[in-house]
Amino acid sequence: MNTKTLMYIVKRLILAVVTVWVVITVTFFVMHAVPGGPFVGEKAVTETIRKAMEAKYGLDKPLYVQYFTYLGDIVTKFDFGPSLKSRGRMVIDIIMDGMKTSVKLGLIAAFIALIVGIILGSVAALRRNHVIDRVIMVITTAFVSMPSFIMGSLLLALFAVKLGVLPANGAAKGGLILPVITLSLYPMAYITRLTRSSMLDVLGQDYIRTAKAKGVSKWRIIFGHALKNSLIPVITYFGPMLAYIVTGSLVVEQIFAVPGIGRAFVNSITGRDYPLVMGTTIVLAILIVVMNLVGDILYKVADPRITLE
Repeated sequence: MNTKTLMYIVKRLILAVVTVWVVITVTFFVMHAVPGGPFVGEKAVTETIRKAMEAKYGLDKPLYVQYFTYLGDIVTKFDFGPSLKSRGRMVIDIIMDGMKTSVKLGLIAAFIALIVGIILGSVAALRRNHVIDRVIMVITTAFVSMPSFIMGSLLLALFAVKLGVLPANGAAKGGLILPVITLSLYPMAYITRLTRSSMLDVLGQDYIRTAKAKGVSKWRIIFGHALKNSLIPVITYFGPMLAYIVTGSLVVEQIFAVPGIGRAFVNSITGRDYPLVMGTTIVLAILIVVMNLVGDILYKVADPRITLE
């Protein structure tokens, strides 16, 4: 690793820290600016009990004191405090429990999208303007245009309700099949179009024509030159895509009742569980920042000619 690359990584890490700090600050003050409070909806809670509960969780202190206390706990202990609704549980434990399912769901969906997308994109590029190319483009356009909650609802209605071949509950055996398909369709379609466009561009380069003129075999040109170089944009997209799938699973997990971080996040919003909302937002922000950095580094690894500045 040369000095320029190392300096780039250091600058990106500093920028990542600043970004996460901004997310923490904005989330903290926005949550406390929302009218009402976490104990407003509690049944049979008197003013005295409400004040006692706020004092227990430190919500009676000035806002700036709460902010610096919260920031200090995150920096020193990575502690988001206790959940206000799931009594007796810490926010970090709830997030880690949810992430076990969400990360597994996201990784499976991401690699399915990557493999299928590269294959379909390559086939479409090599069979440009043929029937199979047009069919692939029509299907991928439909998947790109359709939001995940609509696709999830359609799959749920078809395979779980009408045909009854797959479970509707994400916690059941085989229950992750429909959520995985739902989450993988959009990135798969995007990778297909990205691979097709990139490969068509590579196939028109001078060094490909030179290889053909030298009599290099068709398959060696495709797999040894064209496919390798056409995957650079896909590698750049993979890091943010992985973060997108995990963070974008919020609605999908709710549709299929998957016990992941998305479902916990939605429930925390409706229940005004401030620490859980803030903790989940911060963890997802860190995930996105890290995945973007990984994507940039992989971009450099895939093509050493690229200079990171």
